[in-house]
Amino acid sequence: MKRNIVGFLFYALLIGGSLTSFTLKATNNTSAEQSFASYYDGVPFKTEILNRPQFPDRTLSITSTGAVGDGLTDNTDAINQAIKQIAELGGGKVVIPAGVWSTGPIRLLSNVNLHAEVNAIIVFNPDHTLYPIIETSFEGLNTRRSTSPIYAKNEQNIAITGEGVFDGSGDAWRFVKKEKLTTSQWNTLINSGGVVNEKKDAWYPSEESLRGHRVSDMFNNPQNLETDAEWEAIHHWLRPVFVSLVGCKNVLLEGVTFRNSPCWSIHPLSCENFIMNRVRIFNPWYSQNGDGLDLESCNKALIINNLFDVGDDAMCIKSGKDKDGWDRNEPCRNVIIRNNTVLHGHGGFVVGSEMSGGVNNIYVKDCSFLGTDVGLRFKSTRGRGGLVENIWIEDIQMIDIPTEPLLFDLFYSGKSAMEDLQDGKEVDTRIPEVTKETPSFQNIFIKRVTCKNARRAMYFNGLPEMKIKNVQIEDVHISSKFGAEIIHAEDVSLQGVKIIPETGSPVILKHTSNITVNNRKFPDTKNKELNIKD
Repeated sequence: MKRNIVGFLFYALLIGGSLTSFTLKATNNTSAEQSFASYYDGVPFKTEILNRPQFPDRTLSITSTGAVGDGLTDNTDAINQAIKQIAELGGGKVVIPAGVWSTGPIRLLSNVNLHAEVNAIIVFNPDHTLYPIIETSFEGLNTRRSTSPIYAKNEQNIAITGEGVFDGSGDAWRFVKKEKLTTSQWNTLINSGGVVNEKKDAWYPSEESLRGHRVSDMFNNPQNLETDAEWEAIHHWLRPVFVSLVGCKNVLLEGVTFRNSPCWSIHPLSCENFIMNRVRIFNPWYSQNGDGLDLESCNKALIINNLFDVGDDAMCIKSGKDKDGWDRNEPCRNVIIRNNTVLHGHGGFVVGSEMSGGVNNIYVKDCSFLGTDVGLRFKSTRGRGGLVENIWIEDIQMIDIPTEPLLFDLFYSGKSAMEDLQDGKEVDTRIPEVTKETPSFQNIFIKRVTCKNARRAMYFNGLPEMKIKNVQIEDVHISSKFGAEIIHAEDVSLQGVKIIPETGSPVILKHTSNITVNNRKFPDTKNKELNIKD
């Protein structure tokens, strides 16, 4: 399909500049670049200060292995050969010069910096058969997916840097819901090819993709497939994440742009020492599962100075789902997130819903969310288990949030907050026993948040058998249509909090205990609704 040509031209103009091509020669390493130490100022837990991985002073252009940037030539072998050659020499920089470079999947290898220069546009071939089905993890479960356009497994000292643009040709993979398009856009889409489902409310790029949807009861993960042939029959449904990094150490993503991902954009899984700096991620707002960053079961990460405009959660912390997450038993921890901007997304900063392995020691500061469905979003559900604790969030600015600037939802349905709102989601009032399958959120500290124009100021939707515990909120100013609603929570403190609703009370308490609102204590609501008007 050719619907993205205008987008290619826009992003080429966006990054601008020019470049002459490189051959094998010496180049400066990254040691002289600015340290990241200042981003650790004020971090309330002990963690290692990360630095960029270092690479030998060796450079190889992909043109040296036969790549041609004419937008037509298949450069899959040439790019991977350049990466392999420089890795075998001990590492260095592989340069992608200015041009339009068509390619299939790219595998990153240890000690290699893949560097896309100004005006380099790397376009991944939309033919799904070029991306073999592999064993992997997606949405927290062990499963099979198509090979990612960019991938690495158990590699060390790897990087993607520069100022170029990587385009994942996601429109050739994704299904699209009719409700997310105008009538004109919908008609254009169905006239481009593909198929429409029986309800006429969703478009799929092929019959194969629609067939996969029908066997995917667990969100996007197919169930009860036993043979390779059964998996191959739904290959087109198995949308890959754009950049898959599994079990890697010392990783740097810096300066580049990723756009039009088939699914999640960046997915570090079980990685250590991960840095993402000055990266731009653009996905259409209607893109299903079009997340920006999904940091899963990683230890020590620095996420700074990035821009997100995506179709799902922007910056999301995960650690596996249900039994697969418990068996992995790798919490996501020691993460610094600073100076990031989100223009669109289901959530600006998100924890969950796949957090069965736990999440702890996360510091978020100096971020802006402009029109995200939710601002700060914590989500899980019964059966997931996992402990989320020790989260510090400071200095967040938001405008035009159509649901809540701050949301704790322990009855997550698998839908966006906007979809739940439209559906009128109901909460299960039954109280089961507490087991290892009961998720727990506690010890969360939020300071200096400003939000102008939200629907509801806050929503705490805890479990009756495991309340949201010890949430400390200070110096928060929110203007909204409705006030804050806190349900099934204990030891919550709102100090210096100013909520200005258009209608109703600033704060409503239900099934809570030991709540403090601006120095007023409310020990127990005793299953009654309590409206706090001042």
